[in-house]
Amino acid sequence: MSDNQRHTIAEDTTILTDTDEIAAREASNAVRQFDMVLDMIDEVARDGHPFRLRASRVLALHEIALNGLDSRAGAFRQKSVEIGKSKHTPPAAHLVGNLVDELCDWVNDNWNEAPIKLCAYAMWRLNWIHPFSDGNGRTSRAVAYLVLCAKFGDRFPGRTTIPEQIAKDKTPYYDALEKADEAFIVGTVDTSAMEKLLESYLEVQLRDALSAAISTDNTVTNPQRRLH
Repeated sequence: MSDNQRHTIAEDTTILTDTDEIAAREASNAVRQFDMVLDMIDEVARDGHPFRLRASRVLALHEIALNGLDSRAGAFRQKSVEIGKSKHTPPAAHLVGNLVDELCDWVNDNWNEAPIKLCAYAMWRLNWIHPFSDGNGRTSRAVAYLVLCAKFGDRFPGRTTIPEQIAKDKTPYYDALEKADEAFIVGTVDTSAMEKLLESYLEVQLRDALSAAISTDNTVTNPQRRLH
């Protein structure tokens, strides 16, 4: 982990200790988590039922990301946490469940908003709640991308997905989170910086889809099932 990256400081609930084993497990879990996101998106596209964000979806995406890595995979934290390299102090553990429910309600009640706005809010707010001892970033990015595509009604094309772009360089993402945190301190919900960042990421993803569409190289299959 880079010294300038935000990271959760919490009780040690890790299962593995070998760094190579951890890296391998994180990589395989990331693929499985993104596959779950795509499956959830496909359900929306196939069934046509109104999408509802539920805490159970958040927990399921966390469980698959931390499976075999953390003893509390798929469960909310039971103790307070800190975020290294961040000014934000997450809420107490006993508030987490209700706050996640409120996040889901906000997304569902404001489903008429633009997809990017819903995505930005989900990404910031879940990070702000920081409901887990570990894996908060991975889960928030998965949930937010799910919300984005569910509102759109299908997968967005393009191999260079938004979660993958964030994973390559988290600094702009951290900066956008901090700006939203600072606004919330003074009683304002302002995710405009995150929205602008997500717009730029989506533009890259869609340009990638266009490049693939006009390319003569057709060797890539199932392009969105990639590590993020």
